[in-house]
Amino acid sequence: MSLWTSLEPSSTTVDPGDTATVRLRIRNNGDVVDAYRVEPAGDLAPWTTVDPPELRLYPGTIGEVELRCTPPRTPDVTAGPHPYAVRITPLEQPGAGAVVEGRITVTPFTEVRAELVPPVVRGWFRGRPQLAVDNLGNTPVTASLGGSDASDQLTYELDPGSVQIEPGRAAFVRATLRPQQVIWVGAKKKQPYALTVRRSGGEPVDVAGTFVQRGLLPGWLAVVSGLLLAATIAFVMVWLNHRPQMQTAAREKPVQAGKLAPDSDAPPKSAAPKPKESEEEKAPEEDGGGDKGGGQQPGGGDEKKPEKKKKEVRTAATAVRELAARSDGRHICYRAFVGDEGWQEPVCDGAEAGTTGKGRSVKALNIAVSGTDGVSGNGALVAEGWRTGDKWESADDEEDMVIGFTKKSDPAMQGFTLTVGDGTTCLDASLQTRGWLPQTCTDPGNFKYAGSPMEQNIPLEAVRLTV
Repeated sequence: MSLWTSLEPSSTTVDPGDTATVRLRIRNNGDVVDAYRVEPAGDLAPWTTVDPPELRLYPGTIGEVELRCTPPRTPDVTAGPHPYAVRITPLEQPGAGAVVEGRITVTPFTEVRAELVPPVVRGWFRGRPQLAVDNLGNTPVTASLGGSDASDQLTYELDPGSVQIEPGRAAFVRATLRPQQVIWVGAKKKQPYALTVRRSGGEPVDVAGTFVQRGLLPGWLAVVSGLLLAATIAFVMVWLNHRPQMQTAAREKPVQAGKLAPDSDAPPKSAAPKPKESEEEKAPEEDGGGDKGGGQQPGGGDEKKPEKKKKEVRTAATAVRELAARSDGRHICYRAFVGDEGWQEPVCDGAEAGTTGKGRSVKALNIAVSGTDGVSGNGALVAEGWRTGDKWESADDEEDMVIGFTKKSDPAMQGFTLTVGDGTTCLDASLQTRGWLPQTCTDPGNFKYAGSPMEQNIPLEAVRLTV
């Protein structure tokens, strides 16, 4: 060979965010002056710099190149050994190049972030927030979940009770909060609480939230009922104490003055008393009693069969209106049209719509938002791409927006774009044969694409959306 190389050290360790330095020595064994281009290769190449990138040597001389590797403190570089290579290419004799191999071990670090969605929930008998747990470290995390409050007034149901999260991924936990006592009458009551993420070998992560328990009957109704009861009792007492005396105004007819003797001397003749005749009451005739032929025969043709009521379709707008009535803040609800199955029931705020691992693709998405000043988006189809071009679908708050197509002949979606009028939105997409892709979030006023690369045409099978 026309060159000799030496890598010192050939194996080293580096912490994420720090820099590991490796020295490469090159000797020109040829008989002409030559320049050597040095290039890193492997998983750590994007975070490796070479100084100088090109070295010019006279015959028989030795030069030195310094390689600096600085892996970021993110999930992009997992913990463990990472083989790498350094390619040395002589410019005068490109075919006489060499490759030197080494290994850099990246130490593990753990970073977990948790967020309640929404942070404030309201209800009479229960509240249902969601806990999003993100693994921002470079090693898998296994954690158990629990809940607590200072006054011990709430019970907690967490599904699932423990999670295992790969680096750069997130897990969503459904929580159900139930008060131990029901407020029958009175104003609402705020119950601060915390959900805790516990992991082995690390400090627990507490996420604070508030459950606003509403009274079944408002306080003013109790006041009004009390006043009405008091007024009723007072009226009865006054009636009993000052009951009016009922007296008749009838009197006996007085004898006419001076009428003390009969007009004639003869005694008056008294007529024999007539017997009193009793009046017979006639029973009222019943209508139609004498007409036998005028009755209507049963089973006439005028009777109409009751019409069947059509079942109301529950869309994403229906779900987001119900959620906005129970809980203030920003919300997004959505449902998926799955091939051979049709529209699923809507889900909200990071829950999974569609199916995973069953080979069923999503053909359309129905999306509705609340508190974000509307939503806009478009769907990309397998083999067709953007069928509608730059024509986006859009909808105001609490209104339905549909992207994609639902006919049997229409292809499945391979991805979609989404943006909201105010703030940001985060998109999770799962592809057939690929699973869940890394989460992507939009900048305010802009959009992001989630799904398969256009040249690969992999069908979309499930989504998770948050705002």
